[in-house]
Amino acid sequence: MSRIDQQLHEDRLLRNAARALVDADIARVKADLDSGSLGRRAVARIKDGAEELLETASDAAESKPGVLAALIGAVVLWFARNPIFEALRDPDYDAESEEHQTPNPKSEI
Repeated sequence: MSRIDQQLHEDRLLRNAARALVDADIARVKADLDSGSLGRRAVARIKDGAEELLETASDAAESKPGVLAALIGAVVLWFARNPIFEALRDPDYDAESEEHQTPNPKSEI
């Protein structure tokens, strides 16, 4: 067998092996699609991921309560950042009415 024939034979073997892998993958995907609806499987995966995330978060919260308190504080500060910045910028800021109070010019005289 010449070198070219040998290479051709090896290439055919590789092609056939790759084709067998692709055919097996296609059959597996078809079986997965036939076994249940796409929506049910997506919900199941999301549910499993959420349960795992919740378990990991609760383990971390039990082992490090200070980190959890700091995280909650950071979230609260993030949502309250605009009123806090306004209050720091403007001394005449009224947090209750969320309006700026203009000073009375006659009261300064």
